[in-house]
Amino acid sequence: MVRIAIVTGASVGLGKEYVHQLDQSGEVDEIWMVARRGELLDTVAAGLVRSKGRVFAADLTRAESTKPFYEALDREKHDVVWLVNNAGFGKAGAFDRSPVQVNLSMVDLNIRAMVELTQRVLPHCRRGCHILQVGSSAGWKPMPNFALYAATKSFVNSFAIALHYELADRGITVTAVCPGPVATDFFDVSSEGSDKALRQTRAVDPAKVVAISLQDARAGRAESVYGLSVKLYGWMAPLLPTRLTAMVVKRMRKGKS
Repeated sequence: MVRIAIVTGASVGLGKEYVHQLDQSGEVDEIWMVARRGELLDTVAAGLVRSKGRVFAADLTRAESTKPFYEALDREKHDVVWLVNNAGFGKAGAFDRSPVQVNLSMVDLNIRAMVELTQRVLPHCRRGCHILQVGSSAGWKPMPNFALYAATKSFVNSFAIALHYELADRGITVTAVCPGPVATDFFDVSSEGSDKALRQTRAVDPAKVVAISLQDARAGRAESVYGLSVKLYGWMAPLLPTRLTAMVVKRMRKGKS
């Protein structure tokens, strides 16, 4: 049986780093990489050392685009050892200033595509499989001026942790990856104005986030959080009144836009 890893959003950022570290681990024979930009995926695949790269240039929000990927998955019936649902994007700023189609695309990619991929892949997962759902610490509390993105990641976090316990008897580990700001091109898409300064001030190394999340998944943990400040926020978030945190976030983000 061929052992495979599936990584979405694999062309850049966290996804590219997941591909690199899974290749180095020697746990899989092939890494199936999914992203819209096929030329970037080809470059990532060319850098693999211990595993074979399979490139699927696909837009996960379009059924006709993902059809070849799902057909290959069902036809070849490989053993999925890792599934990393990493694809997603966010937009900062007032909710109603973003075009309707952009907002709907965010929901479609961050939630619907992730749910579909998880369900379609599960029949190919055996005991010992690890599923990483890349959520965000932004999903722990409502975030004015980042409202829709935070809400989608709240879904991802909740869905992942629920599945962790639902699939435990089958020996499948599901881990919600909840990073704070990470030094990737995410901010090029999401940010307005001085928000991009996060890359220089608070954003952390994606390699460290990926390494910790893989370690946590192998240890069977339901959630993976990197960085002391983010962990502190995670511990405090359930205790803080939602109204208070929403007002603070609103004031902070209003000053950045």
